[in-house]
Amino acid sequence: MTEWFGPATMAILMFAGLLIGIFLGHPLALVLGGLAVIFGLISWGPSCFALFVNRIVGVTDNFILVAIPMFILMANLLMYSGVADDLFDSLRYLLGRLRGGIALAVVIVCTVFAACTGVVGASVVSMGLLALPMMLKYGYDKKLTAGTIMAGGTLGILIPPSIMLIVMGDITGLSVGKLYIGSVVPGLVLSGLFIIYIAIYCGLWPEMGPPLSPEELRAVPMKKRLLMASKSLIPPLILILGVLGAIFTGFATATEAAGLGAFLALVMTVGYGKFNWKMIKETTLSTAKTVSMVMMVIVGVTCFTGVFMGMGGGKALTSMMLGLGLGKWGTFFVMNAIVFFLGALIDWIGIVYIVFPIFMPIVAELGFEPVWFVVIMAVNFQTSFVTPPFGYALFYMKGIAADRMTTVQIYQSILPFVCLQLTGLIICCIFPELILVPASWIK
Repeated sequence: MTEWFGPATMAILMFAGLLIGIFLGHPLALVLGGLAVIFGLISWGPSCFALFVNRIVGVTDNFILVAIPMFILMANLLMYSGVADDLFDSLRYLLGRLRGGIALAVVIVCTVFAACTGVVGASVVSMGLLALPMMLKYGYDKKLTAGTIMAGGTLGILIPPSIMLIVMGDITGLSVGKLYIGSVVPGLVLSGLFIIYIAIYCGLWPEMGPPLSPEELRAVPMKKRLLMASKSLIPPLILILGVLGAIFTGFATATEAAGLGAFLALVMTVGYGKFNWKMIKETTLSTAKTVSMVMMVIVGVTCFTGVFMGMGGGKALTSMMLGLGLGKWGTFFVMNAIVFFLGALIDWIGIVYIVFPIFMPIVAELGFEPVWFVVIMAVNFQTSFVTPPFGYALFYMKGIAADRMTTVQIYQSILPFVCLQLTGLIICCIFPELILVPASWIK
């Protein structure tokens, strides 16, 4: 078959098979692994299994990827610690007199929580369980409520310690520390855009996000609110400074800092009185399930890309994209459009492992700064969690909302926030120093 079709045709057939498998509802890891076996046997026969073994051993022997289970464990421990509960409760009162104050508190807590977890699921689920009933109780618009929680939760995959940036750094060979510090400002830009939108939206239409009642505000004096906020901020700040400070100062690698973060999160569960053997069992099992899912996808996609690149598909697509004659920025736009489109269909792990081996030679050829490009892709990936039909945050929200919101309402709620995410992407493209200046601080 490889004698009949060229590398470009084989590449198109592999991607067509991928899309067909996804739309049929099969698990991504099995689709990727199955396509790798089929096209590997077609191309090289049984000898392709030696390639699979080598690539799988390379993944499981990768020291950098050890950080992933540690950060996931840290996120699961924080869900039980009560850190987010206390912070949200204090900010709810502190911002309660403002229109949309609870929604603003959600975004701020999600931003702080993102800097503690690196996992979207933990942020969306914990904030959904915490904020959704309260926002609906106070008469917040359902669409604003769901959109705020989902958009805020996606910050966990961009603001360090992000497990996505660890994977990106591993694939590209770039410093995880540079990617981490380079993504801080873009993450804050997105958070700021969400806050500005909520403030303007609720300012124009107060009924969409009413403030707390004067009676409820009088029950908690301003001095007490400030004290509550200060106390609730201390534990997450210790965790953030401990993990990110160790990485940015060069005291520890991302993997070592992940272990430190998991330990500090465990200490917090003890400090908040939430430590017990049932909690340990649940967090361990939840971490094991999530890590297993992540590693299965990585194993499937590394076999898929091994066959894809081995058949010459990567070189064929690189030549095809460079030969379109779109110029530097036209090609850049096409690459972002591909990631945005795939993000609506495929898990971010699969996209990263599939497109980065193709994109990075193009980036070098066109003269883009690699750290800037990777962080831009990370900003783009924010949309993958909230774009229909397969955005993970949409499913998390549907599970939390149950019969309180329809699927259509949840899908509609995220549209303005997707536009804000794309606006943040454009801002980071126009002002590359937002990424490159902080990244230059890491040697």
